Amino acid sequence: MSSPKTWMCLICGWIYDEAAGDPEHGIAPGTRWEDVPMNWTCPECDARKDDFEMVQI
Repeated sequence: MSSPKTWMCLICGWIYDEAAGDPEHGIAPGTRWEDVPMNWTCPECDARKDDFEMVQI
C-alpha cells in the first residue's frame, strides 16, 4: 500500500489526511481518498470532493 496522502480543499484550505481520516463525519482513519464517498463534503465549508486537490505536506 502506498503511503498516506493529503488533500486540500481549494475553497477554504482544510486538509484531509488519509492517515487521520474524518471520524467526526464517518470517515475512518486510514481511508484512502478514492474510498471517500462522492457525497462527502468538506467539514469546514461544505465544498464537494471535486474541490480538493492532492498536496504534499
